[in-house]
Amino acid sequence: MPIIKSAKKRVKVARKATVRNVKTKRSLKSALKSFQTAITSGKSIGESQSKAQSNLDKAVKKGIISKNKAARKKKQLASQAKKSGAKVTASKKTVTKKPAVKKAPAKKPAVKKPAAKKPVAKKTTKK
Repeated sequence: MPIIKSAKKRVKVARKATVRNVKTKRSLKSALKSFQTAITSGKSIGESQSKAQSNLDKAVKKGIISKNKAARKKKQLASQAKKSGAKVTASKKTVTKKPAVKKAPAKKPAVKKPAAKKPVAKKTTKK
């Protein structure tokens, strides 16, 4: 058991993170299993594929799996769906937002600084 206050806090934080990570891993595994059962039964393959891909993205976002592993798994899901003869359609609707128009701040009239005057050179006279 840690004695130092910061070490005690790290133990608490690690426990919370472990619970959160286990929950995400469990949901990812169940989504992948449901996709496999959808492949074998031939029902709602597209829907289960999109849920599995969503869970993969969430796991990447939370740092549980690497983005390359997620990309590899997504490719495998897509190839399995294609082999089973399912028609893959994009289920996400793309919403196009207009870019926010920012008003330019009102320009102040440019004030020119007066040119710095050079000191007059002293005239030297020959004696």
